[in-house]
Amino acid sequence: MNTDNKDADRWNSRYLNNERFATFTQPRPFLLQNAGYLPSNGLALDLAMGLGGNSAFLLERGLRVLGVDISSVAVHRAKKRLPTLMAVIADLTHFYLPPQSFDVILNFYYLQRDLWPMFLIALRPGGVLIFETLTLEMLRLQPETDPAYLLAQGELLQAFAGWDVLAYREGWEESRSGRSHPVASLVAKKKPS
Repeated sequence: MNTDNKDADRWNSRYLNNERFATFTQPRPFLLQNAGYLPSNGLALDLAMGLGGNSAFLLERGLRVLGVDISSVAVHRAKKRLPTLMAVIADLTHFYLPPQSFDVILNFYYLQRDLWPMFLIALRPGGVLIFETLTLEMLRLQPETDPAYLLAQGELLQAFAGWDVLAYREGWEESRSGRSHPVASLVAKKKPS
């Protein structure tokens, strides 16, 4: 079995066997706090969308949404709940982002650094990126976490320094479960050509 299948199996099992993932049908607080930066129409890409909580919020705001996730369980559940969602089961390590196709890209709690340059290409001029994920401080809570999937201090801000950064925060935030976790969060706009 290759790594891609192992990742899909792991996430499918999590979504099938863990009730705490039911909260993933709700949009992330950082998205809600920064909704004013979203356009009122256009096409959005929700990477690693899980059960589609963020996608649902974007659809309600009038955007068309393409949601991508490696978990077939998550994609099928999201699509069942959100019939207008364009949902794709895919491994993002092998996913093509077409040039100047999206008005919004969401990247929540998924870290694949080689996608970052593609965000600039895939967004239309003036397009918005909303990004949030865990930082290396997470090792204090879960030392077994692979540090390759955690952001270094200031890394996210530095990676998108050439963009118009509209909002940025880094530090400990309360999660949906009520526990604090360390995140870096960014809203950035692609500069017009």
